[in-house]
Amino acid sequence: MAAEQVEAMNMVKSFRVSDLQTLLASMGRSKSGLKQDLVVRALKLVQSECSPELLKSVRQLYETRFPKTSGWLAARRPEAVPVSYSSISSSATRGLSQSQGTDYLNGSGGGLPKQTAAPAAEVKLVSLPFYQTLETLLPPTELIAQNNEKLQDSQCIFELTQSQVDQVRNSSEHRPGIKSVQVVLRICYTDSIGVQEDQYPPNIAVRVNQSFCHVPGYYPSNKPGVEPRRPCRPVNITPWLHLSTTTNRVTITWGNFGKRYSVAIYLVRVFTSAELFNQLKHCSVESAERCRERIQDKLRFDPESEIATTGLRVSLICPLVKMRLGVPCRVLTCAHLQCFDAVFFLQMNEKKPTWTCPVCDKPAPFELLTIDGLLSEILKETEEEVEEIEYLTDGSWRPIGDERDKEKERERSHTPVYPLVDICVSEVNGHSPAHSSTSQSAKSGSGGSSAPAASGVVVDLTLDSSSDEEAGGGAGGDSSDTDDSQDSPSPKRGRYNYDKDLVTAY
Repeated sequence: MAAEQVEAMNMVKSFRVSDLQTLLASMGRSKSGLKQDLVVRALKLVQSECSPELLKSVRQLYETRFPKTSGWLAARRPEAVPVSYSSISSSATRGLSQSQGTDYLNGSGGGLPKQTAAPAAEVKLVSLPFYQTLETLLPPTELIAQNNEKLQDSQCIFELTQSQVDQVRNSSEHRPGIKSVQVVLRICYTDSIGVQEDQYPPNIAVRVNQSFCHVPGYYPSNKPGVEPRRPCRPVNITPWLHLSTTTNRVTITWGNFGKRYSVAIYLVRVFTSAELFNQLKHCSVESAERCRERIQDKLRFDPESEIATTGLRVSLICPLVKMRLGVPCRVLTCAHLQCFDAVFFLQMNEKKPTWTCPVCDKPAPFELLTIDGLLSEILKETEEEVEEIEYLTDGSWRPIGDERDKEKERERSHTPVYPLVDICVSEVNGHSPAHSSTSQSAKSGSGGSSAPAASGVVVDLTLDSSSDEEAGGGAGGDSSDTDDSQDSPSPKRGRYNYDKDLVTAY
């Protein structure tokens, strides 16, 4: 009786709240309170009243919680293993009897292997868009450390029914050798609060029937100082399974560094990004009328706001690939109207699942994605050159790419054009435009006659002021010419010191 009592207590520890309430109510006890209170109440009930009726109720609830088809081994921790193994499923018992006298994957010899996994109460894994769960082969089961070593080996076994084998064999292939119906292994933290995302323990390795299977590696980070991340996704163990009713053994090697992990095995159907896109097109398209209402709500006048918004600009370029949008998509919970391309978004999450909005970096789960019907119509009506539009208060829109081009043309037409002046070429009247004062002095020196003016004056910029005065005297100027030339600004020296023997002043 003591062994059955210990077995019943371990079963009670794995019960959910509903199971505990059912058990307590059947025995005439109160079923109100938190889960911890219910567990303590049920354990005291088993300790004080270990009747055959109570043990039968516990066993029935336990078998309902963990059906025999799952074939999982451990219903209890190693230190609490009872002598009786009647609660272990018949399939698991068959697998153990077949393996008598052989070395087990966890290093133990003949006889019953150590129980290295225990059911993780209330652990729920998050649903994945690319994986549809068909059947549960092993419910979330906690990995139990056997010693103080950093590396631990935990083993679980299960069997496939003939129907499950047929589903795998008859499924289509996404790529050569990769079936659309698979048996996958998932690992997460052991936490009963909320749903758990896939999380690998350190130093993970998975062995299926004595063969190591592939576990996704680390992705290098493009940002400096950021460590590479490992995408924690389900591990496909199908190629290493016995596709028959033979028992399959899975051994998980993991690093024991203080955190608790649970493992589960599912039969799933795997979708491609193209299949998810077809689901999105048929099930989640927001009509153009609803999109216009959303725009009008955003642009509606707010009397408390000092600035009235008259338009909202939206780019037609996808922020993911910097190309024109093909299928505009956004998240229903996001406040912005900017869209991203649905096809590229699904393809990127198929390779590296992040499910994050590329516009605002908020969560973007698949079930909240929607195709913008209004922007889809706009993309068909606009030309390829248009990269941006503006939504107006009445729900209409206008392209702003052409307006920008017109603005640039308008600015270009109003820009004054200044002609370039070449100081080395004489003007029509014979004067250098840069030295009009020198030309005027030449006119006064010639007594106002037109002949000298027509000949023009050439000024050498490399000569100094004394040379200029001598050149003026050589042209027949008197003292008045010198005074006039002194009043006018003297020409600057040249930037370079040319050889004066090669330059002649007229």
